[in-house]
Amino acid sequence: MKRKLKAAISVIMISVFTAMMFVGCGKSEDNTMTKVRLNEVTRSVFYAPMYIAMSEGYFKENGLDIDLQTGQGADKVMQAVLSKSADIGFCGPEQTIYINLQGREDKPVVFAQLTQKDGSFLVGRTEEKNFDWKSLKGKDIIGGRPGGVPAMALEYAMKQNGIIPKTDANMVTNIDFAATAGAFGRYIKERLFFLLLKSFILPDFVSES
Repeated sequence: MKRKLKAAISVIMISVFTAMMFVGCGKSEDNTMTKVRLNEVTRSVFYAPMYIAMSEGYFKENGLDIDLQTGQGADKVMQAVLSKSADIGFCGPEQTIYINLQGREDKPVVFAQLTQKDGSFLVGRTEEKNFDWKSLKGKDIIGGRPGGVPAMALEYAMKQNGIIPKTDANMVTNIDFAATAGAFGRYIKERLFFLLLKSFILPDFVSES
């Protein structure tokens, strides 16, 4: 009798858990979507998993309607969050530190990590099969916005390899984040023009900003 009772209870429990599993895996009958305004720092291949999830409808399957905007810079992403034009900011953690140091009551909170390292590359115009950090000495380097993760990561890497930023190399940090790629092609020409003006044409009136 006891064996039959135990067997019956086991069958019932298995049936209940199986039903619960199917309910959990099944598509929700509630068609209500929650809109999430997400502001990303830049459009990058490093965030490909998120783009795929959006294009394949994975978020919508879970009731989330993602409104994706590109801020073009962590500072602009944080402005969007603080002004409440974005629900979530997708950028480096440094902006959270800066805002907290300002003593604001409405402080942003870091709640998730997507990448482990900065997704920047050091690129040049000529091929260097055996790259040596010493080759950066005397070069003009577009380092990004001062205080931003790309710029800080680059300067850290330079120091770790015996290169002193702003001393051994000219760090260009006055170019808007969204314009850095385009500036890479224009900067050398502009720099040469500036040096020409400073050296030969208007040496007493030209100053570098």
